[in-house]
Amino acid sequence: MAAEAVTQIISVTQTEEAVAEQAFYIPMTGPAARPRRSLKHDDTFIVLDSHGDIGASAGGPDGLFNCDTRYLARLELVLDDLQPLLLGSNLRDDNSALTVDLTNPDIYRQGRIVLQKDLLHIVRTIFLWRGTAYQRIGVQNHGDRRASPELTLLFDSDFADLFEVRGERRPHRGTGTSKLLGPTDVLFHYRGLDDAVRTTGLHFDPRPTRLSVNAATWQLDLDPHQSKSLFVAVSCNRPIAEKPARFFRGLLAHRREMRQSTKGMASIETSNNIFNEVLCQAMADLNMLMTETPQGRYPYAGIPWYSTTFGRDGLITALQMLWIDPRVAKGVLRRLAHFQAETVDPLNDAAPGKILHEMRGGEMAALREVPFAQYYGSVDSTALFVLLAGSYFERTGDEKTLTELWPAIEAGLAWIDGPGDPDRDGFVEYQRATEKGLANQGWKDSYDAIFHADGQLAEGNLALAEVQGYVFAAKQLAARCALRLGKPDLAKKLETEAKALAERFEKAFWCEELGTYALALDGKKRPCKVRTSNAGQVLFSGMIREDRARLVAADLMAPHFFSGWGIRTVAQGEVRYNPMSYHDGSIWPHDNALIALGLARYGLKHSVAHVFKGLFDAATYMDLRRLPELFCGFRREKRRGPTLYPVACAPQAWASATPFTLLEAALGIEFDVARGEIRLRNPHLPAFLNEVILRDLRLGNSSVDLRVSRHGDDVALEVLRTRGQIQVSIVLAR
Repeated sequence: MAAEAVTQIISVTQTEEAVAEQAFYIPMTGPAARPRRSLKHDDTFIVLDSHGDIGASAGGPDGLFNCDTRYLARLELVLDDLQPLLLGSNLRDDNSALTVDLTNPDIYRQGRIVLQKDLLHIVRTIFLWRGTAYQRIGVQNHGDRRASPELTLLFDSDFADLFEVRGERRPHRGTGTSKLLGPTDVLFHYRGLDDAVRTTGLHFDPRPTRLSVNAATWQLDLDPHQSKSLFVAVSCNRPIAEKPARFFRGLLAHRREMRQSTKGMASIETSNNIFNEVLCQAMADLNMLMTETPQGRYPYAGIPWYSTTFGRDGLITALQMLWIDPRVAKGVLRRLAHFQAETVDPLNDAAPGKILHEMRGGEMAALREVPFAQYYGSVDSTALFVLLAGSYFERTGDEKTLTELWPAIEAGLAWIDGPGDPDRDGFVEYQRATEKGLANQGWKDSYDAIFHADGQLAEGNLALAEVQGYVFAAKQLAARCALRLGKPDLAKKLETEAKALAERFEKAFWCEELGTYALALDGKKRPCKVRTSNAGQVLFSGMIREDRARLVAADLMAPHFFSGWGIRTVAQGEVRYNPMSYHDGSIWPHDNALIALGLARYGLKHSVAHVFKGLFDAATYMDLRRLPELFCGFRREKRRGPTLYPVACAPQAWASATPFTLLEAALGIEFDVARGEIRLRNPHLPAFLNEVILRDLRLGNSSVDLRVSRHGDDVALEVLRTRGQIQVSIVLAR
């Protein structure tokens, strides 16, 4: 009885902690009544249900959003005040449009059926382009007599800030109005407390039979087999006098732009058709998440909650995509250098040299009701910035961009050795500057992610294991860049500091009793002796000794970590392990991808193959073959798919990039610009892949097409075509 009482008290305490600590928590409600679909173009995205409606069914973050504000909260189609019946709903393979097929239910008037079900075919085609949501509604009569239904679109706008949609409550809001601007146009107008004006314009073509500020109705008269098209354009902040482009013209221009944006990147084809589908979906998702910014293309983190510039997410996604398309890294680096902090601002957790965590354009951010207008509460973004800059230079030899970025690199290194190490113990640490900031500032940023073996949450300045690895790799890469720029003294200093960091890390973080590294050091320098995937990301940095790397890898591949679908964030058996949690036992594809790169670095290709196969198998069960942000860490069972996490973002950039990273780890792809050579180090394909063909894999101004074929545990390399001076080789040793 005493043990049970203690358990109950602990449970209550943890619940109270959760309520007190979880700022900006995303509430979980019941499941969506209809599945959701997302589209995005630059700073605009839309979340619709399977019928193509917004706000017609409960449980989803529906809406048309632009710069973190919801411009349309409802857009629902009804026939004679009845919801149509769903036939099917499909995204185009390139994510350029959503097509929904509907039909009519039995329609009664005055107690008798005037239109039997399944006689009308209704096709809704929806796409986004340049701040406007376009929709065509095609209606065809398949009956043998005239049909006269009323088709109505119900619409509304609330101009809710994204954080309101996520669950934040505001005591006061701005003022809104709505008005008709003639027989075909409606305008919603909102003046926020930030004094910014936001408008939603709706344009209907042809002219509706009846139009009000919340509904457009067409009285249709369709002869047998006749069809009609209705068009709706919903624009964010566009002057109402400026009419949107015609539907088909906009659609063609949008698809042309999407095709153009993928030119110059390597393409992949494999012997496994399902994996090809996974790759195609991943590339389409990444292309959709890419956003044109003044500094270059940037992969926004995910839909719906993270469709904006995130430092850590952008940096890791660019790193994952570096071998396929280094231009992504260039855009990410230039944008983050542009927004690098120059002053101290406690509310934004900013300090000179620090790299951005997140930026928001909504009303609440402008009023500082949330601290995310330009928020720097990320302990790892700065080291990852330096790491990516060095990796980009090694991949491309682009000295011009390196020179442009060098002041930002030096400022980042100064932050790492200065404000990033407040107690000067040689480890980069974090503690939020104000209570408004994020409590945890590594990639595992939920309130309970950093804890001791007894479950107690770690306090004080926290030094995360993987962050020290990022710093080690960053300084090594920066040293090579400094040498290239004619700074040998700085290069030597950075190399010495990296070596000293590795030695300090081994002494402070290694837990002999666990056979792995501690999750973190707390403010009193006590190690958090918990088995977590953070140690796997240290493998990625290359900082740790060979013998201990093998122990860490063996631990990660044991059943308490590896579920069969992937490696859990926290090992089963740890006191806070929960396979349904956000960071304490779930499986994150990008985390597994970085671990796979680490396993490959230490020559553990069979372990890479296990992780690769687990995540591939998981993707085969996912909607659209799309890996989500995360999924639950339950043990794999025969003839059952993985268990989904309720509010995981999909698509999410670093999850979408994961299949490409896993392929990179398996093939061991390396680039040597000076020698004009691409090397495959210890290539090993998993059993589900017999062949991989890479086309237009570029190095400098040259490129190559090559085929890698599996023969048991061995592979064969065939160069199919070269353009320019380039060599390809296999290296069978570390």
